[in-house]
Amino acid sequence: MAVEHFRLLAAIMFADMVGYTALMQQDEEEAVKKRDRQREILEDAILENQGRVIQYYGDGTLSIFGSAIRSVECAIAIQKKLNSSSEDIPLRIGLHVGDIVYDDEGAYGDAVNLSARIQALAIPGSILVSDRLHDELKNHPNIQTKYLGTHQLKNISRQVAIYAISNKGLAVPSLDEIKSKTGGVIRSVAVLPFVNMSADPENEYFSDGITEEIINALTRVKGLDITSRTSAFVFKGMNKDVRQIGHDLSVRYVLEGSVRKAGNRVRITAQLIDTEDGFHIWSEVFDRDLEDIFKVQDEISRKIAAKLKEDFSDADVGIKQLVDPSTESVQAYNHFLKGNYYLHKWTPESALKAIEQYTKATDYCEEYAEAYAGIANCYSYLGAIGRLSPQKAYSKAESAAQKSIKLNNRLADSHIALAFVRLFYYWDFKGAKNSFRKAMAIDSDSALVKQSYSIYLRIMGKNKAAIRLLKEAQHKDPLSLTINCDLARTYYNAGHLEKALKQFNKVLDLDGNFRAALEGKGWVYVEMGKFEEALAVFQQYQHMVGSETKGFHQLGYLHGVLGETAKAQEYLQRLQKRELAEPDVSLAMDFAIIYLGMGDYDKVFEYLQKAVEEHLGGILFIKSIPFWEPIRSDQRYQELLQKVGMSEEELVSS
Repeated sequence: MAVEHFRLLAAIMFADMVGYTALMQQDEEEAVKKRDRQREILEDAILENQGRVIQYYGDGTLSIFGSAIRSVECAIAIQKKLNSSSEDIPLRIGLHVGDIVYDDEGAYGDAVNLSARIQALAIPGSILVSDRLHDELKNHPNIQTKYLGTHQLKNISRQVAIYAISNKGLAVPSLDEIKSKTGGVIRSVAVLPFVNMSADPENEYFSDGITEEIINALTRVKGLDITSRTSAFVFKGMNKDVRQIGHDLSVRYVLEGSVRKAGNRVRITAQLIDTEDGFHIWSEVFDRDLEDIFKVQDEISRKIAAKLKEDFSDADVGIKQLVDPSTESVQAYNHFLKGNYYLHKWTPESALKAIEQYTKATDYCEEYAEAYAGIANCYSYLGAIGRLSPQKAYSKAESAAQKSIKLNNRLADSHIALAFVRLFYYWDFKGAKNSFRKAMAIDSDSALVKQSYSIYLRIMGKNKAAIRLLKEAQHKDPLSLTINCDLARTYYNAGHLEKALKQFNKVLDLDGNFRAALEGKGWVYVEMGKFEEALAVFQQYQHMVGSETKGFHQLGYLHGVLGETAKAQEYLQRLQKRELAEPDVSLAMDFAIIYLGMGDYDKVFEYLQKAVEEHLGGILFIKSIPFWEPIRSDQRYQELLQKVGMSEEELVSS
């Protein structure tokens, strides 16, 4: 008879009694008595918290839960009961969230193996959880946690951040106890924005650039876990205790410093601080000529790497060069840093300024691959948001990306830019996937690379894989608004509406003015059928946009769904006025969405066809976004997918 297998996403709890084997040898009756009592307590708590025991392993137990929160609450209840004077049964518990396969004989999968590895790191009376499960606890102040480092666990492909549940009454292992079992800890570091101490405040671009270059250099050191730029720069200009920053970013060390640029001289100060106690581990001042800027970046990075590898001398022996000069021209490098400064503002106006600076960099150095990559990313961004026509934006992005790749095939940014051109302009899904994978091969640890690839996976309907990548990116860049928002969008697409709502709210907690999260929250309410809540959110969104001609197609859609045709028509008229005023901006998708809400499917397909003819990238999301569901049974929808190259047969081949 064939064995029936079940696959599901679950919170997994591994529990095991410490010293059971030794006790069996000394007093078999007492050992069995304690084992049975432990099982009784576990079974009662697991049942109460809506879990299920899947398998017994002698003195150990494997259980699953539908809720990460309930699994932790269950573990806390178990440990508090077992740690009481009346019981005194030493138990270790490890928790993780992941995909498992189980049948009558037990549970299997990488997630099961990982939870077992985490349980093995625990001490009696403690509860350890993985980074992925810890992500689910962030909005639950009644559950306290302590970061215990990022570790490479046996037979686990990725590095895993380990946390202990630190509520009163629970044991918490020390970092040394964890290290003794793993053989070492991944040193986690955040490089905070270096302060501009120059007389000219406009030299801020230079101090930001130095910070980013050091971040990039340290990511090349094996064994260091470096927080991505976006999250580190959240603390720019803040006078915040490094211990709190360490907690917010889940890092053990913080590097901070300052830059003073005057003429052809630069002074850089740097200090490395332990966030556990706020003590300085190392500090130094570097006075150099501007021509030596790459050497001083490399020197700082090498010394930090040496300190964190527990080589507390000044020797750099065994650490390779971390900073490769991107150009020999100081002028070109200066314009390149200015380009980065503007690009990271992520507005249409700043992207155009960034292109200007990158172009000046290539004027001084025609073979500046990094500058061409910057140009490519700027044009891809402008094309994606509709600021430039797809033909103009993506053709320029493609040209710059190809030139960058020709000059240096090892820049992940260039391959990402080319991937987006292939995806959103050519609809070349196979070519886009190849470019994304090249970027992943070059910099598999990059949060930006993971986030970019997740967009492709979301379009392809591979939400599970996209969520996995975004959670990995979130670990590297926990305060990134775009990564957290993309994770929420993917939950929404996958039908995990409560998770999506929680995640959008998390983004809005980080930045209440982040419009993309507010819009996403409105769409979740629509999918939940909570139209009053959706209406309030969309009205708030439109007010935040602050324009009578923009940001209202969501309201038009919703009024259509509610049968308020006159109001929906008002928004259509506004779109028509904008279309006349801004002929270079395509509004085909906006029209299609409002008509979708009104149930006028002939008009929906008319405008979707127009979007196809104009080669709008937004058309690619009609297969993955839930609100398009009403048209998916229409034959015209299938014909549309074939034109875009997204029919089932075509996607299988790509």
